[in-house]
Amino acid sequence: MTSSPAPVPSAPVPSAAEPSADKPPMSNLAQRVIFGLIGAALLLGSVWYSAWTFALFFGAVQMRMLWEFYRMMRHAGYKPAALLGGGISALIFAGVLGVVVVNNATDSIGQGMHVIVGDARSAGIILMGILLLLPTLLILREMAAWPREKQDFSPFSNVGVALLGLLYVSLPMSLLNVVAFTEIGYDYRRIFALLLLVWASDTGAYAAGKTFGKHKLAPKISPGKTWEGAVGGFVLTLVVGWGLGYLLPELSLTYRLVAAGAVAVFGPLGDLAESMLKRSVGVKDSGRIMPGHGGLLDRFDAFLFILPVLALLQLLWG
Repeated sequence: MTSSPAPVPSAPVPSAAEPSADKPPMSNLAQRVIFGLIGAALLLGSVWYSAWTFALFFGAVQMRMLWEFYRMMRHAGYKPAALLGGGISALIFAGVLGVVVVNNATDSIGQGMHVIVGDARSAGIILMGILLLLPTLLILREMAAWPREKQDFSPFSNVGVALLGLLYVSLPMSLLNVVAFTEIGYDYRRIFALLLLVWASDTGAYAAGKTFGKHKLAPKISPGKTWEGAVGGFVLTLVVGWGLGYLLPELSLTYRLVAAGAVAVFGPLGDLAESMLKRSVGVKDSGRIMPGHGGLLDRFDAFLFILPVLALLQLLWG
């Protein structure tokens, strides 16, 4: 009696619903485009919808940017007080927002704002007290943790890094409220105008640099930037500044061109500063909140140099 041969198992037939193992992953370019569109829609929608969505969006953006800064500092060996810094950052943004709103409301309404102004003044005193006590709180934190393991430098370095994050990130981003609010209230068009100017500066610099770029602007910090690109970004930003007369006809041509020039000059400087920061601590991106785009500090680094200049310009010019 002969035994029949054992059946040979057949290869499994892939289901149509199962993805193919050979399917290539999404390219970096596709990730940048898709998540860039999602981020742009969220940004523009928040700015356009209301003052509250604007404040919530950029308040969260500011705190995330500060967290990314502290993350890079931890990568370099520092141990900043991230939670305390984040809380103070939120208070700074809310405090600047409140001062701007109350000040503009007082200018436009007059004597009927005494109660609100009094409440805002009390809140401002509390915030000022917290800020004045902040160095003491940070030093007490270091005293409680002293000596720290695997940290050879002074504990006051951690205090300095925590304060630097608030000065470098939180305070400039809070000044966005000065740009967004006027005596008539929240004006989303001004934020749209700022975004258009920043994008024009980046686009003009990229196009001119790719086409004509030969002379390096800061080769030790950012080898890809050229003087030709800087000129291209400056010219395109001025053109967009002129065109903003259709969006903001109440602003004079001189004011628009001065603001555009400030964006074209200080925006690239802000980008170079963050590039120097990343190189100094040995990281490629500040974070990974958006695939293909790095962190929010990478996206809004130009704002950190632009906003103090624009806020000063608006306060002086009116």
